Amino acid sequence: MIAHKGLKNRPTSGTKGRMVKTTSFSCSACGATHTRWSGRCDACGEWNTITQDAPLSTGPAKKSLGGKRGQSIVLSDLSTEETPPPRTLCGVEELDRVLGGGLVPASALLVGGDPGIGKSTLLLQAAARFARTGLKTIYVSGEEASAQVRMRARRLGLEDAPVQLAAETNLRDILTTLEAEKPGLAIIDSIQTMWADNVDSAPGSVSQVRAAAHELTSFAKRHGVSIIMVGHVTKEGQIAGPRVVEHMVDTVLYFEGERGHQFRILRAVKNRFGPADEIGVFEMTGKGLAQVTNPSALFLSERGKPSPGSAVFAGIEGTRPVLVELQALVSPSPHSQPRRTVVGWDSGRLAMILAVLEARCGIPFAGLDVYLNVAGGLKVSEPAADLAVAAALLSAREDTALPADTVVFGEISLSGALRPAPQTENRLKEAQKLGFTSAIAPAGGKTGTVAGLTLTRPSDLVGFVGETFGAG
Repeated sequence: MIAHKGLKNRPTSGTKGRMVKTTSFSCSACGATHTRWSGRCDACGEWNTITQDAPLSTGPAKKSLGGKRGQSIVLSDLSTEETPPPRTLCGVEELDRVLGGGLVPASALLVGGDPGIGKSTLLLQAAARFARTGLKTIYVSGEEASAQVRMRARRLGLEDAPVQLAAETNLRDILTTLEAEKPGLAIIDSIQTMWADNVDSAPGSVSQVRAAAHELTSFAKRHGVSIIMVGHVTKEGQIAGPRVVEHMVDTVLYFEGERGHQFRILRAVKNRFGPADEIGVFEMTGKGLAQVTNPSALFLSERGKPSPGSAVFAGIEGTRPVLVELQALVSPSPHSQPRRTVVGWDSGRLAMILAVLEARCGIPFAGLDVYLNVAGGLKVSEPAADLAVAAALLSAREDTALPADTVVFGEISLSGALRPAPQTENRLKEAQKLGFTSAIAPAGGKTGTVAGLTLTRPSDLVGFVGETFGAG
């Protein structure tokens, strides 16, 4: 073909003055976007997971969130009638705590967790609790038939709960039912099974998940209905689908726990109406999930007599203090590359603690395998666990047990200095309530007056090693 001069950069007929429509592709496994299709996703490495995205509807909503469409409202001019109604408590203190003090009307929540961890069990119990308080509740299952949900409710002793059940995956039919029934709470189990007929892709794809979440969230805001959506997770533990879904909703909850433990932890990762990183602790029983009002006593219940490599950490999860046992094991490595295995903590932070111990205190861990575990299946993320981890590592390395009645907490800096942890007084009060008589915490920070508790306050890591293990 011969290119004519002057026609190379000229727009094609019919496209002048209009934006060219682009096509995007997304990975159904990790949600990464691509400009063109390929057989393998560059972000997660999965094969045959990239699909074409269908454009969402750009039409205006039927009703704006405040006032007339296109008009704004001054915050001070809001009348009492426009103020949202108060929160609804379900009666389960652990769930109400994670929600920030109860269920907020017209809110959208997303709950994620591993398969079989107990998401459906928890939400069915929560639906029964809310329904018994007078809140009209509809439980929509896209994975089970109504008879199967009823069978699970009978096993949990909830067969007499006034909860309406529905087994449906068509999003249009679900929204029509919700608009006709006008419930106060709707539970969608799960968002990956929902199918929008205006999106040309398979259920569970990125386009379908995004479209379903958008429609359900918009419906919740327009009609004042609280909607809880269940989301599947990937093998990395993240909610499957695009991350934009987590930005759409008001609250994101993760249901955590190890299969070998009976403890289950509901953690608020995002909450527009309450504190983030708040946790609720549950115990899996034959009658479903039972709340644990004192998680510290539960996490320390299996702790035996003092042994090397064990340290009790006084942590803060959200607004509540939680005591948990950190376990360490240090042994000679038969390999040229020593192992560093961590369960329930950040592996990168463990490498930093080992480097500080060697550089500032002269205690090497070269040629030694290091294993660290947080007992009970809890995941600890706050830096205040640094000093407890160092204590557990040194106890395992020196084969010396720490006193059984001692708690440890504090942050370690790269210089070897110890930084005080926030809410020191609350940590000490929780330790004193559980019978601990001594605590090791960095100098500084408000401690208050805690009767019967001996406090040791080293200023740096060298002083801590010298006072606790007689070295350094």
